[in-house]
Amino acid sequence: MRAAPVVIVDPYTPARGFPAAFRAAGHPVVRVQSTPEVPMVYRGPLDLSGYQDNLVYDGDFDAFAATVRGLRPAAVITGSEIGVEFADSLSEALGLATNGTGLSRTRRDKYAMIERIKECGVPGARQLLVTDAEQLRSWHAEVGGTIVLKPLRSAAGDGIAFCATPEESADAYKLLADRPNVFSEPAAGVVAQEYLVGTEFIVNTVSCAGRHQATDVWQTERISVNGVTDLLVETYLLPAEDAVVQELVDHAHAVLDALGIQYGPAHLEIKRTPNGPRLVEIGARISGGELPYYAQRALGEGQLEWTVDAYLRPERFAARCGSGYRARCAIGWAGLASPVEGRLVGYRDLRGIRELPSVVDVRTLVEPGGLIRRTVDDMTYPVTVRLEHEVHDVLLRDLNTIRYLDGRAMYEVAEPQSPARTGACAR
Repeated sequence: MRAAPVVIVDPYTPARGFPAAFRAAGHPVVRVQSTPEVPMVYRGPLDLSGYQDNLVYDGDFDAFAATVRGLRPAAVITGSEIGVEFADSLSEALGLATNGTGLSRTRRDKYAMIERIKECGVPGARQLLVTDAEQLRSWHAEVGGTIVLKPLRSAAGDGIAFCATPEESADAYKLLADRPNVFSEPAAGVVAQEYLVGTEFIVNTVSCAGRHQATDVWQTERISVNGVTDLLVETYLLPAEDAVVQELVDHAHAVLDALGIQYGPAHLEIKRTPNGPRLVEIGARISGGELPYYAQRALGEGQLEWTVDAYLRPERFAARCGSGYRARCAIGWAGLASPVEGRLVGYRDLRGIRELPSVVDVRTLVEPGGLIRRTVDDMTYPVTVRLEHEVHDVLLRDLNTIRYLDGRAMYEVAEPQSPARTGACAR
C-alpha cells in the first residue's frame, strides 16, 4: 500500500529540504500554494520534481479542503511564514495534527503575539498598535528612547525602522502604513515597540502533541551601520552546555505554550535584556536562511528531521524529547555589510576572507559589474560566508577578522550614489 502523502503549504526556499526528508521516511509530498501568484520575494524557477502534485488554492476553501481530504494525507504543515494560517485552517478542517485556528493570528501578527504572551504571564515589550502618526508621536514621547517600527506581518528584516525621536517615528510610519510587505501581501498595519537592549539569540524548536524540543540555539552579532541600529552580520551555533542556553529554551517553551503551538517547527528570536529574556518575534515555521541545513552539518539533525518525527513518528519524538543536542563542529555564518551604492567594480580583499582557517564557502550575491546597494536587511548582503571548525574559538576569531576586513575599503565602486533622503529614520 502506498504511504499517505504529506501536504506542505507554501514550501518556499527555507523549506526546500522538507520533500527529501519526508520522502526518505517513505511518504510522498504534495505541494500547496495558498496564493494565486508566487510572492515576489520567491519568484524564479519553480522546481516541482520532489512533489507528487502541486495544488494552487483558488479561493473556495471547502472545495479545496475536499480535494486535499481525498488524498488521505498523513499531515499538513507550513513551509513558510506566508503559509502559517492556511496550514492551520487546512489541518484543522481535515482533523489532522494541528495548531488550530483559535490563536492562528497571534502566530503571524507581531502586535498580537506579544500581547498574547503577556496575557499568559510571559514578560514582553511595551508596544503600540499604530493608528495614526500623532498617536505614535505622543506614545514615543511618553516611552522615550529609541523605538522600533515593524509591519504587522512580514519577515527577513523587511520594513523595520529604528527611530530615536517622535518626529522620526511619525515620518517612518507614514512610509510604512500603506506599503506591501516582503511577501507581496497588502499593508496590514504597523506596530511600535520599545527597543530591547541586549544580545539577540535564535532558538529553533519542533513540537509534538504540546511537547517542545529545542533543536538548535544560535547567538547573533549585530552592528549599527547605514542607519540601521541592529543589522545582523553574524550567527553562530551555541554549544548546548553554554550557560545561557537553558534560560533561552525555558523562555521559548513558555512562548510556544502561550501561542498554542502544539505541532511543528518554530523559529524564535529572543533578546537577553538586563531584565531577562524577551521575545522579539516568532515564526510558527521552519527557520529561515540556511540554519536548518547548518544544523544538519554540525549536529547531524535539526528542524527537518525532528519535524518528520513529530508528524510521522511521534513515539520516537516522545522518546527523545528533552535531550540536548551535541555539536560535532563549530559552525557559523557571516554577511558582509556594504556601506556603498553604485556600480560594483570589485571586492578588494575577498581573498583574505577565503584564506581564514574556518571559512569553507564564500557566496558572492553581487558580482562585479552589478549594482550594489547599502546593506539594510536580510536581502541586501553582497557576500555571505559559511564557517566551520573543530574549535569554537577559532571560528569566533575568524568572524571578528571578517568584520575587520569588511567596510568601505572592501568595495571598489564606480558611479557611487548618495543616500536617498526620505525624511524618516533609516531602516
